[in-house]
Amino acid sequence: MSLQEFDYVVVGGGASGCALAGRLCEDPQVSVCLIEAGGRDDTVFVRAPLGFAATPHLNLNTWGYNTVPQRGLYGRKGYQPRGKVMGGSSSVNAMVYTRGNRNDYDHWAAQGNPGWSYQDLLPLFKRSENNECFGATEYRGVGGPLNVGYLRSPSVLNEAFMQACVEQGLPRNPDYNAASQYGVSPAQVTQKTGERWNAARGYIDPHRGQPNLSIITGAHTTRVLLDGKRATGVEFLQGGSTQQVKARREVILSGGAYGSPQLLMLSGIGPAAHLQQHGIAVQHDLPGVGQNLHDHVTTVLIYRSPRTDATIGMSLRGAWAMLKAMFEWRSKRTGWITTNVAEVQGFLSTEGNPDHPDIQLALCTGIVDDHTRKSHLGHGYTLHVTLMRPKSRGSVTLASAKPTDAPLIDPGYLTHPDDLAVLTKGTQMGFDIMESKALAPFRGKMLYPLERNNPAQIERFLRQHSDTEYHPVSTCKMGPASDPMAVVDATLRVHGLQGLRVADASIMPELITGNTNAPSMVIGEKAADLIRSGA
Repeated sequence: MSLQEFDYVVVGGGASGCALAGRLCEDPQVSVCLIEAGGRDDTVFVRAPLGFAATPHLNLNTWGYNTVPQRGLYGRKGYQPRGKVMGGSSSVNAMVYTRGNRNDYDHWAAQGNPGWSYQDLLPLFKRSENNECFGATEYRGVGGPLNVGYLRSPSVLNEAFMQACVEQGLPRNPDYNAASQYGVSPAQVTQKTGERWNAARGYIDPHRGQPNLSIITGAHTTRVLLDGKRATGVEFLQGGSTQQVKARREVILSGGAYGSPQLLMLSGIGPAAHLQQHGIAVQHDLPGVGQNLHDHVTTVLIYRSPRTDATIGMSLRGAWAMLKAMFEWRSKRTGWITTNVAEVQGFLSTEGNPDHPDIQLALCTGIVDDHTRKSHLGHGYTLHVTLMRPKSRGSVTLASAKPTDAPLIDPGYLTHPDDLAVLTKGTQMGFDIMESKALAPFRGKMLYPLERNNPAQIERFLRQHSDTEYHPVSTCKMGPASDPMAVVDATLRVHGLQGLRVADASIMPELITGNTNAPSMVIGEKAADLIRSGA
């Protein structure tokens, strides 16, 4: 067994872990080890933006998780494609850059988490980005590691969709990441010159080769090493052998909403009864580990289209267009290969509250049915209608004490009646937009027809066709010690332990209004500041 020692050991090379490790190693006086279970992120399936569409079919660069059967979805198992590659899910996602709503973060702070309000985090959002859309403003930053821009070759469908939103009373918004989120806008994406710009490219690549940064890939971390109540390092499997690395100062888990709680429980940190059920010696009873799981649940309104020029599809013309697009991307980094598919973003409120929308819309320039795993001949487009603040809660638990076994994932989709009611109303509002005059030249028949004023039918449709929008959170919830479900405090230290923090989306007390990729990187930024300040 080989043994190495560093000041900081970061487990997980995803959005948060890359941001944290990259910031920590800016200090040449400290040594940082970043451990990632996946491999390199420089393949064409990562760098070419449309390459992520192959993820569901080939199970590329992901853990290949599914949920347990969901009673709110008629017993269906949901799909959970979490990133297993440098950059984590920022290497396999749709590259949408959204920060969330100021009310989200202010609510975090109000729950007993000082330092996590919108005004506290805004400087970190600005520091983290190099914004090509607007330059430096009161809300936007330049010079940061994460490149944010507009799509280089947007579909002509986008303008028609935005006009359809206006026809239904949803205004255009110049920047949904600035003063107001409400409205519809072209998607802002984490791309640079027609390539994906993930967390590894932004935060790790500039530091590769530094003597104080060690990157270990293909390493499946199996447990946190403890000396009493203090974390001293981690153990991992690599190439069939067991190895350890020691941390002189701290171990920070950045394995995401599934990986971090699973690793804590495998290490004997979590709900005592559950650990004992699997024969794991209890090192620290912490009931909230793995609890409070929730996720954005989304449904799909899918329309066929005669416009093969404006959409991606399965046809002879579509195949020829995609072949030409591959050569165009290779030579110019433009064309269909640069699409993130979800090319327009909108935020609306079913309650008439523009200050805090509760539905996110994403116009997709192709037929997206069951994460594209169900294929359909022809061309079309899809509207994702996503519930922003679900009340349904679930859990992540262990299937066994074997570290390589997938955890049991139960988001509890649509088990709270309010979620079904809000998503039904949001679906009706989305339907109105899709049926608007501006989209008439693009619109064919619905793949799954709906009756707009038949809520019972819509509810059945939602249970049959809804699934994840890929944003699980809160399984290592941040909160004060008085909260029985809190796992970490406002400094991200695990309650009751020393030398151990969690820094990823699992610490979010509640979901934000939008995609979780950018906030996850800011959690890494925040963790680095906390560590460097001695908090």
